[in-house]
Amino acid sequence: MAWSQTCSSLAPLKRKITIVGGGLAGLSLAVALRNREVAVTVLEAGTYPRHRVCGEFISGVSAETLATLGINDLFDRALSHRTIAWHDRGRLLLHDRLKNPAIGISRHHLDERLRDRVVALGGDVRTSERAHPAPQDGLVWAAGRRPRNGPWVGLKAHVRHTKLAADLEMHAGTNGYAGVAAVEDGWTNVCGLFRVDRSIQAHGAALLPAYLEDGGNPELAATLKTCEWREGSFSAMAGFELGRQTPLPSILCLGDAESMIPPFTGNGMSMAFEAAECALAPLVAWAQGEMAWQKVTNSVRARLTQKFSLRLKVAGALHPILLESGGRSVIHQLASAHLLPFQTMLALTR
Repeated sequence: MAWSQTCSSLAPLKRKITIVGGGLAGLSLAVALRNREVAVTVLEAGTYPRHRVCGEFISGVSAETLATLGINDLFDRALSHRTIAWHDRGRLLLHDRLKNPAIGISRHHLDERLRDRVVALGGDVRTSERAHPAPQDGLVWAAGRRPRNGPWVGLKAHVRHTKLAADLEMHAGTNGYAGVAAVEDGWTNVCGLFRVDRSIQAHGAALLPAYLEDGGNPELAATLKTCEWREGSFSAMAGFELGRQTPLPSILCLGDAESMIPPFTGNGMSMAFEAAECALAPLVAWAQGEMAWQKVTNSVRARLTQKFSLRLKVAGALHPILLESGGRSVIHQLASAHLLPFQTMLALTR
């Protein structure tokens, strides 16, 4: 009887979490779960290291969140960004400082660090393995954006030998905007979101300067053409919608699979870590047999809604203003009068 009771009491501790998607949300969650002795398998469709369309500028996440996840030390040698310059079609609108420094680190570097940490803690990370969303106890869907017929294309590359006016430069145009910020090893990340324009006659890496030039940023486009480009760093992503994603019935979604904030906020990477933190306690409770799976799913969804609703609404309202002539005119007028509420906008999207 005693042996039977012991086996019964240990059984719940063997519940395993399967995370589909080895990006920031999935890997950081896996680290946190392994730190709490929860068995974890991560299924990643790609391999490591690799480049991803991403601003690679982490702003807004707290040190407490990174410590809770057990990944704060992975940023010890990352760049610290403090200044920001906002341009519209070559005109400087604002030069300011961030109240809290942001982190500059590439996904090429960070994802591999996170993967290695999961493995070092005894987690199972399987690359080149695809999965399909289906309701299953213990399954977390963190596989990134879900394909949609959206109007946007994301383009990114690492370049070298470019001089920045601030730690982070934002360049708005008539067709979108791009962020420029340094990452490790002397590389600078250039990442833009643009309206798809099939009339642009360019292919591959040439698309990035072509979209910038078409949107009214010819100087930045010309600069990129003279820079050294990091081999294999050009990435493109299309077919997605911004904002809260349509829920998958009975499936726990995290990261971009749950919501995609417009990238000018610089808060997307932070939201991935915060989403992992929101999911952590309910998942540990399920692994220990203390909570039913449907309750876990409902609890995490509620936490994510409470955490992100305001910033998603504010970002969703600001995004079209940056792309409409009337909105940009107002921004120029406010900037000329030194009334552009940058710090307020920043706070509301954090």
